[in-house]
Amino acid sequence: MEAQINISIVNCLFTWNFEASFIRLIDKVTNGSRIEINQTGTTLYYQPGLLYGGSLEHDCSPSRSIGYYLESLLCLAPFMKHPLKIVLRGVTNDQVDPSVDVLKVTALPLLKKFGVDGESLEIKINRRGMPPKGGGEILFACPVRKVLQPIHFTDPGKIKRIRGTAYSVRVSPQMANRMVESARSILNKLLPDIYIYTDHMKGVSSGKSPGFGMCLTAETINGTILSAELASNPQGQGAAVLPEELGQNCAKLLLEEVYRGGCVDSTNQSLALLLMTLGQRDVSKVLLGPLSPYTIEFLRHLRSFFQIMFKIETKTPEEEHMGGEKVLMTCVGIGFSNLSKTIR
Repeated sequence: MEAQINISIVNCLFTWNFEASFIRLIDKVTNGSRIEINQTGTTLYYQPGLLYGGSLEHDCSPSRSIGYYLESLLCLAPFMKHPLKIVLRGVTNDQVDPSVDVLKVTALPLLKKFGVDGESLEIKINRRGMPPKGGGEILFACPVRKVLQPIHFTDPGKIKRIRGTAYSVRVSPQMANRMVESARSILNKLLPDIYIYTDHMKGVSSGKSPGFGMCLTAETINGTILSAELASNPQGQGAAVLPEELGQNCAKLLLEEVYRGGCVDSTNQSLALLLMTLGQRDVSKVLLGPLSPYTIEFLRHLRSFFQIMFKIETKTPEEEHMGGEKVLMTCVGIGFSNLSKTIR
């Protein structure tokens, strides 16, 4: 690795050390990157290197969830020189970033639709870690691909089942059961095929801080997966949350996501649009729910970096016969090819 980073300066200049940790992660997965930060910490110079991959480990800052780092790796991993296999340590579930559970059940099936699949594509939770101290550990593995397939994903279909995970660490195992019962009290009125797993981790696997939470997913007959999640307040911060209240609120969030609809949930809108942009020189279409503010800003970045414009058509609830307003996103891929992929 030839990256030139003065780690001590990085630590001093970043008020939030998760940004410094993210720069270190990008340095690890690349080869030949050059990173410079000025004395006041207001300017970052970055000269990208080769996306290298390989087997790596990284300790994430506990001030942000592992999901913050994993979102970026999901965008980069298919284009590495070697298949990426990385162990990330830190906070697995918090109230700010997408949790590892949500990315596992929503982002991985989305990558498969673009042709990034195989047994080596996985996210495995070895240990859970709740804020503020973390202590969790996950494994993310992803194969490399030369090109991405264009997609036509415009019919979300009807909901056929709901799955979920209620997790608890360093608290009573009964917390998870209470969340499941309260969530089912709402969802059972709508469809019968509901299964919510309880995941209570003990000892070393439970991280360093107590907490509990829930992740729910709704799957349609056409393979669309919509997700919602909630986590308890970190230890020593905010009022205590009852597991019954958290379970009910999480179920309501899932119903809101179903109402918003689309073929990709709010969390993964930007990932879908990036993969469409990097696809072959062919038309890709995807139906999304209302665009999140993050996605709108992401579209501006795509225009700046790739000079690509999406055709955006709004679909009214009357046209779609369900839920809120939808947006049909259409683009022609730039024909990106992974030139660093080893040819055997």
